[in-house]
Amino acid sequence: MNEPPFTLRIHVEGQQDMDWMVQPEDVTFQRTLEVISQLLPHSTITAFEYEDEDNDRVTVRGDDEMRNMFADYFTELSEEDRARGMFPPLIIYPKLGKSSQVRNLLGLKIKTSKSDSGNEQEMSTAPPDSKLDSSSDSNKSIHQILACGSMKEEDLQYVQVLGSGNGGQVYKTIHKSTKSLMALKVIQLDLTPLVQKQILSEMEILHKCNSVSIIAFYGAFFNENKISICTEYMDGGSLDRYIPVPENVLGAMSAHIINGLVYMWNLKILHRDIKPSNILVNSTGQVKLCDFGVSTQLVKSIATSFVGTNVYMAPERIQGEEYNILAEVWSLGVTLFEISTGKLPFSSLTANMTPFELMDCIIMQNPQSLPSDKFSPDFVHFVNLCLQKNLRQRISVDRLLTHPFVKRNEDGNSQLVAEYVKQTLSQRAVKS
Repeated sequence: MNEPPFTLRIHVEGQQDMDWMVQPEDVTFQRTLEVISQLLPHSTITAFEYEDEDNDRVTVRGDDEMRNMFADYFTELSEEDRARGMFPPLIIYPKLGKSSQVRNLLGLKIKTSKSDSGNEQEMSTAPPDSKLDSSSDSNKSIHQILACGSMKEEDLQYVQVLGSGNGGQVYKTIHKSTKSLMALKVIQLDLTPLVQKQILSEMEILHKCNSVSIIAFYGAFFNENKISICTEYMDGGSLDRYIPVPENVLGAMSAHIINGLVYMWNLKILHRDIKPSNILVNSTGQVKLCDFGVSTQLVKSIATSFVGTNVYMAPERIQGEEYNILAEVWSLGVTLFEISTGKLPFSSLTANMTPFELMDCIIMQNPQSLPSDKFSPDFVHFVNLCLQKNLRQRISVDRLLTHPFVKRNEDGNSQLVAEYVKQTLSQRAVKS
């Protein structure tokens, strides 16, 4: 079997689904049971089920039946999804030997400001449940936030500004009743109550994102003409503050970045804004994607309110053509080039360019290659493949995941990343 990675979604009645990215030829039946056991530590799991094309439950009790499950899954995929490299989650249902201890998951009500008609909008939200490597303290904080019932601006204490730009301001905040740290992004937008409601509805899919490489989402609310988006706090901040990053460290970070992107693509979500400032790190070595464009209405609203050209955007997007995952691959290439060198891969790019000049530069100019005397051949080749203007020559998702640069760094070496982040933060503290 030589199939691309995809998501196994473990579904337990009454609990939050857990998504697990797997490589079909590597994952075993026993390993799957071990992962399920971490989700259900108080139950005996000896098998699991999946639904076949007739929606009948089929039991899996060993590796042979698991291979049959994978074969059924890929057989049922449409040619369109295969061509686009987008694979929906395969849902499995653990067979419980004894009743599981039910987790205390409560719905978090995110309230918006009252509309002109006086009606208050609400969206029921619940941040993804604990990830495989989450600490018990982190889980406890999330459960405490959930237990508070509803969240509004008065529940948060502003600590400091973490960053600002055309997209809005990001604050470090404390959830008053639980003393939990949170990040809060506030974007000022002049929107009607109807559009506000649409944005919140579209963002509901964020609760399905349960990956160690995706920032945890706690909810969102509108207050007058501002949207506030609550997420987990990452003490290392964004990667644009670390440029340039040594290749060995960036290689480890890349594993997490690519895992997060592939996870989203398999859920048929495009990030739409891949760049260093949308990649966060912390002192435990985690690397996570944030600010992805799950809400098309929010993306349109921000684009209307904050005019400008994104230098990380693929040529086909700038030209207004239809785009897909390959446009994200281009943005990944630009991002890795900049993080490693401190520069963008366009030699004629200048700070005083007009938007039209910038667009012309990206569309007409061939991107530079990384200097071969400073970086490994694998890394240079990988970035070059990401930055191919010809879509047929740009690296596909399948090839991306099996490229030597990616394979060499696939363990993600969180310890190396943690040491680098802590050392950098320490050096900043001394300078200040």
